Amino acid sequence: AAQVSALFGEAAVGDFAVAGEAVSYTGPADDWGLRRMVLHYAHLCAAAGGVDAFLIGSEMRGLTQVRDGAASYPAVQEFQMLATDVRTILGAGVSLGYAADWSEYFGHQPADGSGDVFFHLDPLWADPEIDFVGIDNYMPLSDWRDGFTHADAQEGWPAIYDRAYLQGNIAGGEGFEWFYASAADRSAQIRTPIRDGGEAGSATGPSDPPNGKPWVFRYKDLRAWWSNPHFDRPGGVESTTPTAWTPQSRPIWFTELGCPAIDRGTNQPNVFVDPKSSESVTPHFSRGWRDDAIQRAYLEATWLWWGEAANNPVSPVYGAQMVHVPECAAWTWDARPYPFFPELGDVWTDGANWRLGHWLTGRLGAVSLAALVRHLCLRAGMPEAMIDVSGLWGAVEGYVITALESPRASIAPLARHFGFDAVETEGVIRFIMRGRAAVATIAPDDLVAPRDGDV
Repeated sequence: AAQVSALFGEAAVGDFAVAGEAVSYTGPADDWGLRRMVLHYAHLCAAAGGVDAFLIGSEMRGLTQVRDGAASYPAVQEFQMLATDVRTILGAGVSLGYAADWSEYFGHQPADGSGDVFFHLDPLWADPEIDFVGIDNYMPLSDWRDGFTHADAQEGWPAIYDRAYLQGNIAGGEGFEWFYASAADRSAQIRTPIRDGGEAGSATGPSDPPNGKPWVFRYKDLRAWWSNPHFDRPGGVESTTPTAWTPQSRPIWFTELGCPAIDRGTNQPNVFVDPKSSESVTPHFSRGWRDDAIQRAYLEATWLWWGEAANNPVSPVYGAQMVHVPECAAWTWDARPYPFFPELGDVWTDGANWRLGHWLTGRLGAVSLAALVRHLCLRAGMPEAMIDVSGLWGAVEGYVITALESPRASIAPLARHFGFDAVETEGVIRFIMRGRAAVATIAPDDLVAPRDGDV
């Protein structure tokens, strides 16, 4: 607790002087704690005329999980006090929150053999000064591999870009139905079901008992976490008294939401490539090349899924949806103007990271291949009911038609570049990518014999 307290420091609301839009610190000169930084930011926001929302911290998982006793989390208490002070500065009209990591928001389940399960952030989420549950959402939406024999391809999914496939993993798949117990299990696709062993609190019990709560161990089960009272399990034994969390009492904001523009980025959206960083890594089973299409597919799948009322219930407490979609923040927009960033490498040394990174600047103006082909068909006068582009994926940064030509002539270069065909079935023109898994097997006996010769 003493170390955590020292990290936060003792800066107070009154230790700052504001003159116009300038903020200066008047407290102890040797106090460089977290409180000083956050309170300085809060004063700057107030001096600038106010803000709509303010975060008191972001992704401090290693700090919020520090304990000075079996069930005592001093950093959480510090954040509560900080929220009170920020409220004093910014007033009642500002939404306050903490942006938790997606692996942090739902609880602390230390892998120390104790069986402990604590909803350690609940005192903060329930604090009267906190207006929303902030989550930096980088949960995996795919488990795609090479070839057509891996588990998800065997289930019939055509490609990693398929919207239904990605959306099926928002409240399903890894982190909801199953997990990988080791790197070796991930390589072999040995999936362990997420279960609740009851009082033991095991996430790997053979089955869920009648009173089991597997959602406790599912970081993707936002609805259950948000809708239910929470009970800590010290030593694996569930308490009889719930935590301070009131079900459905706060909206969830995705304070970050994004995917890198790299091959199979949806397998592991939280990682990034930066040769200068010790944390640089490619997503699981990525081949390491740039892929703007998977980034776009991730964002479209996520925003459309949470926009459906069936997936996003309304709280009877505050009268709005569980996930407040208008405040979900796509990661990342850069204030440095495109294309000067990333092109000016002599000015900004991180420009090379843009190519495979999470940046949306310079990419979001692209059009999906499916939308472009559909537009060309419609412009030619084809009825919309006769066009099926659901089998196309890709992102087109720009396209120029330089002469009067037929729509077929305009589509042909796209087909060659991206690798797709147009086929007519049942009165519909279907555009389908090449290199997909086989959809049918035709044996010699299935063919009609010619008049002469062998089949």
